[in-house]
Order: sequence, then structure tokens, then C-alpha cells
Amino acid sequence: MDLGLTDRTAIVCASSRGLGEACAQALAREGVRVFINGRSEASLRETADRIEQSTGLRPVPVAADIATEAGRERLVAACPDADILVNNNAGPPPGKLDEWGHDVWLAALENNMLAPILLIKALLPGMRQRRFGRIVNITSAMVKSPMPSMGLSTAARTGLTALCKSISHEVAPDNVTINNLLPERIDTGRQRFMAERIMKEQNVSLEEARRQIADTISAKRFGLPNEFADACAFLCSAQAGFISGQNLQVDGGSYHGLI
Repeated sequence: MDLGLTDRTAIVCASSRGLGEACAQALAREGVRVFINGRSEASLRETADRIEQSTGLRPVPVAADIATEAGRERLVAACPDADILVNNNAGPPPGKLDEWGHDVWLAALENNMLAPILLIKALLPGMRQRRFGRIVNITSAMVKSPMPSMGLSTAARTGLTALCKSISHEVAPDNVTINNLLPERIDTGRQRFMAERIMKEQNVSLEEARRQIADTISAKRFGLPNEFADACAFLCSAQAGFISGQNLQVDGGSYHGLI
């Protein structure tokens, strides 16, 4: 299927690795001029090489910390007329309520709620004026299935979800869509981090830790980054113009709710 994205431009945040890189790859394959983002110039150059080798299109690397005002300004200045914005950032660490002080809460909100909201604010007027915009927020399954240990992620990302739902109604007449992708157990470095926590807590091997994690998924396997990224590319497509304000779970069928 031709997704109708040739010659569009996209910003993909936190895309030097993991889900962000996979989404950048998927969009580049569709002919999108992609601006990739991360804090390390060296890592971004390596990522740009990988994407160019696999798609034939070299993305534009923008080294910037999107949790800072200066970083966001640098990213938007590099691509002020983005047709597509994929919001992504590393999630806060798991823990317990009594461990999370004021500074920890502020960091979670800055990284996983305010940073994407402020990028949307900067790019949305241009999208509306050009009458094409696709905004995809990579959030978390914890938005719909909260767990005590993931309270920081749940709180920050649910706030982003609520704000985006409210403005999705206003921008829909201008052919601008805002949707959220909710990953669960996609096989990236984040899952390696979670497996290593189990290894330390239970004194088990990496293989056993990964098996335990996979067993929590209905599909009994980890999701593949390209499976997630292809869902992102479709939400950015011309064909997805009538899909907005939605939360799409990419979780191997694991969510137990109806809605």
C-alpha cells in the first residue's frame, strides 16, 4: 500500500535507537524526509547511517534534549514545517510512591508530558494552515492498565493523552490527526533493562527473565520494533485521515478491557 507520504517531512523524537529509530525507518521507507533526534551526535550519525543503508534516504540528525526549552527550539528550528510529529522519550524508571520526591515527579512530567505538549504547540499551527498534519505520541500500555510500580509513567502520559484528546476535536476539520500508540513488551533496550531488574531481584538468567516477561503477553512473545513502527507509519498516512483521538495498543492482544 502506498501511504501517500512521499516528500512529506517528519520529526521523530528520541529516535537514535529503539522504537523511535524503528518509526524513523518506517517513515523513511515511505519517502518521508525524516529529522531524527537524540542527545548524542555520535549515536545520531550511526542511526542515520543505518537508516540510509536500509531505505536509501538519509535522515537529518538533530542533537537536542527535548526536555529543555533550548532543545525543543533547536529541533523545531531544524524542521519548522513538519507534516508529521512522532513524540517519543524514555520513560521514567519503575519504583514506589514513597520513593518519588518532588524533583522526580517534575522530571517525569517534563520528559513525558510537557515536552511533547510543547512540541505539538509549536508545530500545530503550521499543520493546520497547510491542512495536513499527523501527530503520533508513543505513550505506554500503562495509560490504560496502570501498575503501582509504573505510577510516574502512568501519571505523566495520561496527562498527555487527555490534553491531546481535547485538542483533537478542534484540529480535525483541518486534516490534522492526533493519536497515541501504547506499546507493551516490544523487544527494545527498555525490555533488556526490565529483564535485568528481574535477574537481580530473583537471581535468574537473562533467558529466564525474558521468558517471564514474554509469558505476561497473550501472544507469548515480545513484539518486534518493525511491527510497532508500521502501525505508526499507517497512522501518519493519507489513508488514516479519519482516525483521530485514539489509543492504539500494540501489545500482542494483552489488554483485558473492552474500551
